[in-house]
Formats: sequence, structure tokens, C-alpha cells
Amino acid sequence: MIVNQIVIIGAGPAGIMAAIAAGKRGKKVLLIDRNKSIGEKLLISGAGRCNITNDIPLEKFYENYHNGDFLRNVFAQFSNIDLMQFFEDNGMKLIVERGKRVFPASQSSQDVVRFFRNMLENLHVQLWFRNRVMKIEKQDDVFKISSKKGEIFSKSIILATGGKSYPGTGSTGDGYRIAKGLGHTIIKPVPVLCGINLKEQWIKQWQGISLKNVSIKVKQDKRVIAEEFGEALFTHYGISGPIILDLSRYIAGIKDYGGLKIYIDFKPALDVKTVETRLISEFRGNANKTLKNIMRNLLPHNIIDEFLLMAGLSGEIKGNQITVKQRNVLVALLKNFPLSFDSLRGFDEAIVTRGGINIKEVNPKTMESRIVPGLFFAGEILDIDGKTGGFNLQAAFSTGFVAGKNA
Repeated sequence: MIVNQIVIIGAGPAGIMAAIAAGKRGKKVLLIDRNKSIGEKLLISGAGRCNITNDIPLEKFYENYHNGDFLRNVFAQFSNIDLMQFFEDNGMKLIVERGKRVFPASQSSQDVVRFFRNMLENLHVQLWFRNRVMKIEKQDDVFKISSKKGEIFSKSIILATGGKSYPGTGSTGDGYRIAKGLGHTIIKPVPVLCGINLKEQWIKQWQGISLKNVSIKVKQDKRVIAEEFGEALFTHYGISGPIILDLSRYIAGIKDYGGLKIYIDFKPALDVKTVETRLISEFRGNANKTLKNIMRNLLPHNIIDEFLLMAGLSGEIKGNQITVKQRNVLVALLKNFPLSFDSLRGFDEAIVTRGGINIKEVNPKTMESRIVPGLFFAGEILDIDGKTGGFNLQAAFSTGFVAGKNA
């Protein structure tokens, strides 16, 4: 019986970094993945550009995560600065874009995957693709791994199988089932960083319309759940875009969606009084123009018809015919345009997963299981998720590094 030193299951960002960290310690590493190559999910990250991390100060990193405090020990060992230095030292140039998002200078996720493939080869990491792990058992001090291609034995195991998001990349929740079989608690997985389905049927008419510099809030009854500023995009099912993806993380934490509404502030830089003053000026300066034409100065032209329908106003009335009451309705809608929440989009479209391995059962200093010695976790399989902007890849790389350093 051949017993491996370390077997890593999952060749995504966490598994890859774990293999590199362990390989640099001189360990013999076997990296297994059900796909045909490493980094299948990396290839589609950042719209194919691979948003590696974020360059904000480390002390501000934690507030961008669900269960962010768990990552304090992890980031103390391998931070965003360490990750960027790692890439630069090994020949990959990086650039920092709006929002402190860090990308490879080549703007290509394929280059990132190629970079990692070369590193794994140089460290003599053994790769075994198209092999799905079905079950893991511990017999004395050795793990028995039952896979589609036979039994594998190892002294240590790192589970880096990802969550359930983008199942086409191989993330189908296998790791949850395996970990549960070893005695771990699984927090129910739910999709996050995803679009929002809306109840309004007319929303399909707005498909493809993008909004910039808007503020969108989620409210339940009178309580504001969350609010984000930036860009959004209307789709055939509802609404998506960067700020909607981030808002989905807060919605995922709500047990009962009853009374949940979405509100768009089309003019967040202006208070209500200033918006009213702006409208008065527009109506006076365009007294003989139709309301529909005047509103082109305030909104994307292809949403005006439905906007005015919501306001109960004809687009054909003239600027000099608008009453104070009608003007107040327009002000209210410009600052609080209501949409009815239906549901979050599913795992097929979600960027990451909320839920997974209960972090109380994992040592944050080593990523080792508190239940099964020799078993380590890294990446999205853990109940940790971050906002858009490189935070999720950073968590994957950092937890992978720490697991590989200690396995």
C-alpha cells in the first residue's frame, strides 16, 4: 500500500495554492480534480480577466466578508500584499484598477492558470485529473480515499472542492458530503453574489439597460437591510450588476423574505429638495416640451415610459402643465423607485456559495479540522464568502496557503 504524504482534493485556487505551499516545504503532493485541468473556475473569474485580489488596507478587508473574523489569523500569515508579492516575484505583473481591484497586467485569466501550471510542474506536484472522489475514511492514522479510479491512501488531506456555485466548473457540493461523512457540520449552502428575480412582469422591457452611479437599497417593511452605490443592469428576469451581486449577500442572510422590496435612487448625489429644484428648473426651461422629452435629461431614455406609467402620468403633457402634486410624485420615484423582490438566482449563476463547513470546527491558525486530525479545509467549501472585487479569490488563496503550510 502506497501512502501519500498529502492529497489535495480540488484544483481550484485554494487547492492550487495549498499544493504550492506544501510543495515548497518539500512535501510530496498529489492534487486530484474531477475536471480535465486546473483552475476551471479561475478561467471565468473576473469576466475572464481574473480579479486576483483587492489592494485596500488589510484592516479593512475583514468587513467585506461573511465570518470575516475567522480570516484574521489566515491573513496574518498570507495577506493581499503577500499574494501580490508572490505573483510579482514569480514573474506575473499586476495592475490595480477602479475599486482597488487587482488583475494580471495581461488581463487574461488563462495567463494566471498557465502561471500556476508551471509552478506546480516546477514543484513536481503530481496531478490526477478526471478523477472524482466519492468518500474518505480514516483508518488509524491513514486516510483511505475512494475515488472513481481506485483507492488512494494519505497521511494528510486538504479538502478544497469549492462550494455549489457554477456547477459546470465541477463545484457540485461533493466536499460537503465527504466532510459530513467524517463528522463535520454543514451550514446549509445558499447562492450569493447573484442576480435578483423581480415580480414585475414589465421588467423584461428594461432588459439590457444599465444604470450608473445609482444607489439601491433593500428594505423589509421599514427596515433598511443594506444599501450599495454603483452600477446595475436590468435583465430578462430582474436586475443584476455589481451592486446587486453585493446586495444578494445580505438578502441571503434573511430567513423570511416577506415584505422585501428593492428601491432605486436614481439621483443619490442629490437630496430630495435639490431634486425638486432641478425638476422645477427643467419644467420652466422646457415649458413647451413633453414630459417624456424632459425626463431624458434625468433618466435613460428607454426606461422613461414605464417610469411615467408608475407615476401615473402621461408622457405627452407639457412642462408648463405639471402640477405640484405631480412633481412631488416624480421626485419620490426618482429617489425611491420601488421593485418587488421575488427570489435570488440559483447556483448556476451565483459566483460563490454562502454556507459549508462550520468554521467553529476548523482551527483558523492551521485550517485543520478540530474533529479529524490530519484533515484540512481551504477555499469556498468553508462558510466564508466575500463581496465582489477580489475578496473571494483572496480568501481561497490565503486559506489554501495556510492549509498547505500546515498539512
